[in-house]
Amino acid sequence: MAAPEEHDSPTETSQPIVEEEETKTFKDLGVTDVLCEACDQLGWTKPTKIQIEAIPLALQGRDIIGLAETGSGKTGAFALPILNALLETPQRLFALVLTPTRELAFQISEQFEALGSSIGVQSAVIVGGIDSMSQSLALAKKPHIIIATPGRLIDHLENTKGFNLRALKYLVMDEADRILNMDFETEVDKILKVIPRDRKTFLFSATMTKKVQKLQRAALKNPVKCAVSSKYQTVEKLQQYYIFIPSKFKDTYLVYILNELAGNSFMIFCSTCNNTQRTALLLRNLGFTAIPLHGQMSQSKRLGSLNKFKAKARSILLATDVASRGLDIPHVDVVVNFDIPTHSKDYIHRVGRTARAGRSGKAITFVTQYDVELFQRIEHLIGKKLPGFPTQDDEVMMLTERVAEAQRFARMELREHGEKKKRSREDAGDNDDTEGAIGVRNKVAGGKMKKRKGR
Repeated sequence: MAAPEEHDSPTETSQPIVEEEETKTFKDLGVTDVLCEACDQLGWTKPTKIQIEAIPLALQGRDIIGLAETGSGKTGAFALPILNALLETPQRLFALVLTPTRELAFQISEQFEALGSSIGVQSAVIVGGIDSMSQSLALAKKPHIIIATPGRLIDHLENTKGFNLRALKYLVMDEADRILNMDFETEVDKILKVIPRDRKTFLFSATMTKKVQKLQRAALKNPVKCAVSSKYQTVEKLQQYYIFIPSKFKDTYLVYILNELAGNSFMIFCSTCNNTQRTALLLRNLGFTAIPLHGQMSQSKRLGSLNKFKAKARSILLATDVASRGLDIPHVDVVVNFDIPTHSKDYIHRVGRTARAGRSGKAITFVTQYDVELFQRIEHLIGKKLPGFPTQDDEVMMLTERVAEAQRFARMELREHGEKKKRSREDAGDNDDTEGAIGVRNKVAGGKMKKRKGR
């Protein structure tokens, strides 16, 4: 860790500023006219709480720790001051944004491009899972803003000739708690060593963990703390429920809920990549338009899945915690915690995918006989007792037979897919999002279709 000299403890500025909120515009915060216009075009009419607190301080050149729940406009809170400063002193390789997941990196890059389109800002996304040669070429063009995941950035710093960050003026760590939880600590330390000490640093995090405090001491100079919500909160408009069920009937209850709340878009969180894939196949066998998103998919497929869901071509997205942070998908109506999160803080992030920016939403958590303790921890963290979701058990049990059959097909397809992967590593088969998952289903199509019609 870099020596933590001259770094005082953060100054607090979390006084409530509700009265002023009505009148504040981006112009009042000190953002230049060009960027105010860009905000208007994006439909950002008035700044959010974290932006009202952070932007003026950032424009004064202070280091910032931003604590705000997910969906609160954190990206704007660091993008606007950076672009503002870039207009005053244009230079290449001006700012670096570190993010924990690739999807979040692309999303931040889209916001930078949208805000900076009128002033010709160039940004590069440097993440794993994508050909590093093309990234080296993008870096050789010296973009203004780099958005990166720590691992791949270190790769380029070590191996790409002529690329360094010695002129860097701004460092942003978004979702800092997650970057550190994913064990990127050594990478972050390496990055801190190769960038100038004389820089502005913004650290944004939804939760303040011990690791984040340690990082703050090492990386920030006399920072100001902008806390919009210091308690772990879930949005008021979010209706949260739980269902207590035997673990062997989890799939059946999931199908029941998808039928009950049909017409909504769902995000279903599973604990492992394998379970995500299995559940996606299972739901497809039952005629739902489900699509998986997890770490074992290639990057192009991950982005493809996300875009299909965003474009509403699919109504159900099954994901691991890769997708629980920062992804802004406006139209998620229901979040289902199919597997309960082991870290209760992850619950906050998962359910934060719905009820964003003032809309309402539902979150339903499946609690099996093995999850009771974890569930109590979540209730303790958010300080609420959650109500049960009303279910008709006899209706659920009527589904068991069809679900059991679909489970069997899903297992067979997973096995087939696994063997196919072993057979040809280079062409791993496109079994990710076929309309009717191939293979087994065609053989049994006759009997299956009749059954489906007879619903």
